[in-house]
Amino acid sequence: MITTLIVLFVAGYTFIVLEHYVKVDKTAIALLTGVTCWTVFMLSGADTSWVTDQLLKHLSDTAGILFFIMGAMTIVELIDAHDGFRTITDAITTRSDKKILWITAGITFFMSALLDNLTTTIVMVTLLSKVTTNKKNFKLLASMVIIAANAGGAWTPIGDITTTMLWIGGQISSFVTIRELLLPSLVCTLIPLIVLTFFIAPTGTVLESKPSTVSKLSSTERTIVFFLGLGALLFVPLFKAITHLPPYMGMLFGLGIMWIIIGIMHTGKDEEEQSDYSVASALRRIDLSTILFFLGILLCIAALQSSGILHAAAQYLERTLHNQHSIVLVIGLLSSIVDNVPLTAAVMGMYNLSSYPMNHELWQFLAYAVGTGGSCLIIGSAAGVTAMGMAKIDFMWYLKRIMPLALLGYLAGAGCFILLRSL
Repeated sequence: MITTLIVLFVAGYTFIVLEHYVKVDKTAIALLTGVTCWTVFMLSGADTSWVTDQLLKHLSDTAGILFFIMGAMTIVELIDAHDGFRTITDAITTRSDKKILWITAGITFFMSALLDNLTTTIVMVTLLSKVTTNKKNFKLLASMVIIAANAGGAWTPIGDITTTMLWIGGQISSFVTIRELLLPSLVCTLIPLIVLTFFIAPTGTVLESKPSTVSKLSSTERTIVFFLGLGALLFVPLFKAITHLPPYMGMLFGLGIMWIIIGIMHTGKDEEEQSDYSVASALRRIDLSTILFFLGILLCIAALQSSGILHAAAQYLERTLHNQHSIVLVIGLLSSIVDNVPLTAAVMGMYNLSSYPMNHELWQFLAYAVGTGGSCLIIGSAAGVTAMGMAKIDFMWYLKRIMPLALLGYLAGAGCFILLRSL
């Protein structure tokens, strides 16, 4: 059974990688692989009720992620429908994509630390589509957003789900994590950023405002929706800290508030105009294919986790590598292939707090590695998968052009962390 699951996962992963060549949509492959893995697991002779319980447990976690993505995408679509991003695009006066690269990377790095890397990616890729018309530049800029979002999310307890796991589990604390991971995460971002600057075409231009029904809105309405949406996104980590409910609950709460206020705002307008700015219209525009791709990938990883394959892989690394830095570095790279959440959970289960107390080097380095290592492959992080769908980035294109830079940044940041700890 274990061998069959591994073969299925590798085969599905290969078809996703070669989507451009096999001409089969990656979402279909991900869904098929996910369901097939669980079917094999169920028919392997394991207790059916236990397998069902495992599936329901993972489906609950997966549904939370999917509802979070849907809520964030809908809020961003509402801002876009009201031309709210003009508040930012009007402030970007440069016509140089090189400068836009640095501006967006900086905003992404720090916004990801306050929000999370997934929400930040959705916002920034949408914003980039408004400020550049060069398709090649757009892909490079979106790829930089992935790296900056993952690195930015690694140095605060609320910026990435894995750092949040370690924070809630008592392995790391807020202040020490920020102090020890800010500089390595910054180095991880700067190395690819500097190199990519030389590959950006110098003839980037800022998009002109699109003639549409948006012109019927006043600047006050645009501004209200922009800050209302931004406030809803920023409210999510605060909601989680106060209520201890999952992040998707805060996202859905913010969406509900926006739904009511936008409905009131357009009361009295004709039915067709109201429809253009409604939440129902925004829901029709979100990329459901990306969401279903997420579902398929997460089902695959859940099957590997429940079958014990991921935990066995972590224990194998412990037996063969021995050196903690090497183990964590490899786990970080593995997070670009499989989800970093089960990998982090496996490591948390391997090492206890009595031997490795809060803020031990192991935990801090693990937070950095699993947070930033996923950038090495575009399907290695939630930010990457989202950008893959939104910016139409091909896996092989990213592998050839961005992976070496992301790997270089990852290793440079790791070296920075080890150097700082030794000093």
